[in-house]
Amino acid sequence: MNSRMIAALTGLACVALSAATPHVRAQSSASMPASVPPRGGAHGIVAPGAKVVQLAKGFQFTEGPAVDREGNVFFSDQNTGYVFYSEEVSLVRKDTGGANGLAFDAGGNLLACEGAGGRIVSIDAKGGVTVVAGAYGGKPFNRPNDLWIDPKGGVYFSDPLYGRGRRRQDGEHVYYVTPDRKKVIRVVDDMVRPNGLAGTPDGKTLYVADAGAGKTYRYAVNADGTLGEKTLFVAKGSDGMKLDHKGNVYLTAGAVLVYDPAGKQIAKIDVPRRPTNLCFAGPDGRTLFITARSAIYAVKTTVG
Repeated sequence: MNSRMIAALTGLACVALSAATPHVRAQSSASMPASVPPRGGAHGIVAPGAKVVQLAKGFQFTEGPAVDREGNVFFSDQNTGYVFYSEEVSLVRKDTGGANGLAFDAGGNLLACEGAGGRIVSIDAKGGVTVVAGAYGGKPFNRPNDLWIDPKGGVYFSDPLYGRGRRRQDGEHVYYVTPDRKKVIRVVDDMVRPNGLAGTPDGKTLYVADAGAGKTYRYAVNADGTLGEKTLFVAKGSDGMKLDHKGNVYLTAGAVLVYDPAGKQIAKIDVPRRPTNLCFAGPDGRTLFITARSAIYAVKTTVG
């Protein structure tokens, strides 16, 4: 892992890790075997002999891992304030408004769900911030949680509430920001509490987890970014979600649960702390990085 592989997006001033945050430190000694269902094996998901390794700990609530062009992994710690580059702490952005889900666009800008701010923002390489979506129907969003950028540059994001503050919209929905960033469309309005979402590389299919109902759905995506046919994918909700290059769907629901495109569970990866989200990174893109409450973990896989 290079010295800039891991970064945490939060909201306090830049300080030296050893001097100001002794409770946060790299930690690779704690590990546990990656587990799979008792029948059917791992189906080639977890690398032979691989273990879930703890990379860092001492955070409050890690979320939203995303990887940039150089392979650096960024993640948000919603309740504290540092950006980690291995052994140093560098500021990515101060006062992030409870940043949660993150994603990099084709231009290398970091998009963030600012839950407390009720908006989606884009952060450029110089730290400049642009609001991508700040309201719908003249009202701020509830608490944007997770997002996915489609091949055209459009942005899908979930907007649940989770009891933090008052509801600002008429429900908890999913929205789409058009590629030109000029229009926000409500594309899902019948969920209890949408959360994790992810789409296929061709942009033709979107998966959305309804954490409130304990289900994950699959949608056909129309040419204009709106959603068509809806089908039940699995009777399991999720906090975070990612797809690998084979089309397998990874849900964080107590553990990391892996489903093939047909909705059959093919692997389960237990993590010492309850996982919140995940992403693939590393030199070959096959290391699964997992945010899990107060810590960050990784496990080597055969996919990516």
